[in-house]
Amino acid sequence: MHMFTMPEDNFNELNMDKQAVRHLILKHRKCVQRLEKLEKYYAGKHKILEESRENKLVCNHAKDIADTASSYFIGNPVTYKSKDDITALTDALETSGADEADGDNGLDLSIYGRAYEYIYTKEGDTELEIKNLSPKNCFLVYGSSIEENELFGVYYHAKLDSTDKVSPVYEATVLTQNYKYTVDIQDIDGPQGVIEGPVPHFKGEIPLVEYLNNKLAIGDYELQIPLIDAYNVLMSDRVTDKEQFIDAILAIYGTLLADEDEDGKSDEKEHKGIKAAMEKLKQDKVLEMPDSSKAEYLTRTFDETGVEILKKAIEQDIHKFSHIPCMTDESFGGNVSGVAMEFKLLGMENITKIKTRYYKKGLRKRLRIFANFLSNKAVRVDVSGITPTFTRAMPKNLLEISQIVANLWGRVGKKTLLSQIPFVEDPDEELETVEREAQEAAEQQQKMFGLHQNTPPDEEEDDDIKPKKEEKEDKDE
Repeated sequence: MHMFTMPEDNFNELNMDKQAVRHLILKHRKCVQRLEKLEKYYAGKHKILEESRENKLVCNHAKDIADTASSYFIGNPVTYKSKDDITALTDALETSGADEADGDNGLDLSIYGRAYEYIYTKEGDTELEIKNLSPKNCFLVYGSSIEENELFGVYYHAKLDSTDKVSPVYEATVLTQNYKYTVDIQDIDGPQGVIEGPVPHFKGEIPLVEYLNNKLAIGDYELQIPLIDAYNVLMSDRVTDKEQFIDAILAIYGTLLADEDEDGKSDEKEHKGIKAAMEKLKQDKVLEMPDSSKAEYLTRTFDETGVEILKKAIEQDIHKFSHIPCMTDESFGGNVSGVAMEFKLLGMENITKIKTRYYKKGLRKRLRIFANFLSNKAVRVDVSGITPTFTRAMPKNLLEISQIVANLWGRVGKKTLLSQIPFVEDPDEELETVEREAQEAAEQQQKMFGLHQNTPPDEEEDDDIKPKKEEKEDKDE
């Protein structure tokens, strides 16, 4: 799926070229067939289901690859770190449903190779919302210059006529840096109708964010579809051969269960004899025949070993070329060391790093939009110093990590070591807790051994003692 571009000189956000929008939508529709195919494979609607064969098995490696890759990439929520106070920004992100949008975006990246989100304000609401949009009806348009600046974004859907049939008219929402249009796009050369616009949206940027899976926007299993089809065919034929192997034909040589008459028709008695013989064979598994005759089953040669070798080879190639390991493999079982696990996940980690780099680019735009919106409320947030942090959803050997932290304690910064522990979400807060508990423990130890400092008696204690002394002197007198 290529990039959609147009000359920047022809662009004016206050006077949109509706015909240009129409041409871009029609151009985008030509790419939808590829996206729909990728979606079908994720949903288990594979090519084999359209073939005329006895057995049609779907082994959905596509869904397994997409789910594993997206969970590893963004299964844990994205966190944001900064030296400044960004509480207002993080609260706004949490309210907007950023975590849910990130999960949907991660799955779209694995399936389609790209993802889109729309940042908007609900009618009658003052907070921003994030909505994941399907790449099948959404795209961004860039300038044709070397900078490739974002010009506008388009989200469209086909209208329905009075009979609920899809009409050739599209209702398109066009989003520029400052304005929002709603346009009726018809497949005709001529003026296109404007439903609403331009309406200011006060986001400071195009409120449509594009995320790429890689440079070419290729999905995680897209290039492995031929291998997936081959695996489905192999498994389907395997079941068919097994059925034919079980339903073998019994061949009898040298005798007949019944004789035919001259007209080629067996009489009723002979038919009854055949039926009785077959029933006896099914029940007793015994067939009585003359000494000169023999019987055997006609079976197809079934090379189970060869089929199993081919099955494993295709399955290994699917995971090898997608760089997504099979988590049910025996090599992932047991107490595997951290280094061994890293080597097993090296391929997936490499493609995830590429995915993370492109995703951070989209996140920076999201943060800028939120910061611009908060500035309208007199809340200033500097997004330049914010660092998005991704936490991989991978198994951890806690015993091994604890030993490493214990060995390096006092040699490496405490904050750095605490950040390596999986269940520590905020190293700064955890460090404060550790230091506070250490101080409390030291004070408690001093009290136990009488090493605490003596405190002078307060005035109330002096007042209590003085009357007692005076009372004693009066008694002595």
